[in-house]
Amino acid sequence: MNEVIMTDKIIHTKSWAIFVIWLFQVSAIIGISLGFQEWFITKTPFNLVLTALLLFMYYPIDSFRKAIPVLVIYTTSIIVEWIGVHFGFLFGSYAYGNNLSFKVDGVPLLIGVTWATLILCTASMADQMVKPIYLKVVVGALLMVFIDFFIETSAPPFDFWVWADGAAPLRNYVAWFGVSLLLHSFYQQQKMKGDFKFSCHIYAAQLVFSIYFYGYHRL
Repeated sequence: MNEVIMTDKIIHTKSWAIFVIWLFQVSAIIGISLGFQEWFITKTPFNLVLTALLLFMYYPIDSFRKAIPVLVIYTTSIIVEWIGVHFGFLFGSYAYGNNLSFKVDGVPLLIGVTWATLILCTASMADQMVKPIYLKVVVGALLMVFIDFFIETSAPPFDFWVWADGAAPLRNYVAWFGVSLLLHSFYQQQKMKGDFKFSCHIYAAQLVFSIYFYGYHRL
């Protein structure tokens, strides 16, 4: 009986967490569209941290052993971004703006949170979509590139980052795919299991936001 009550509480709490994820994204879409871009975009760091914390809670990342792979993914992504910002041969020539909060040597620490969140979400989705491990890795990487295609359009207007040539070059997506393959391969070796439903909602909410402003900024 106690287990049933506990399960019901977890489901109820998770439903509220999903509601919060969508509330933030939909509110930002409406608010920015109505002319309150600065107010909403400057709250991006809070949104990214809250999303990551909710994901870690329901993934779940509930032990030090499970936290280590996440830290590896985070650290690797920060190193890759540092290389990209300073040498330009991975993603292309770009620089980060001021709306992703605190930066260390030109790289926002929150960009690693974004990488880790998306890797965990896409890995959980890929786990349910295909069976062979190599396909899980490929599908996860493709999901990463798919959402990045739409994110890139909104990044410069929102002062997240800006490209020297005005737009993301083709090699950015090639590098995203390559780095994502590496991180998804590492993830699969850890034999972690995430929350498929919660991961889908986070991915879908961010994708809806990105697709909306992909069209918005092209009008």
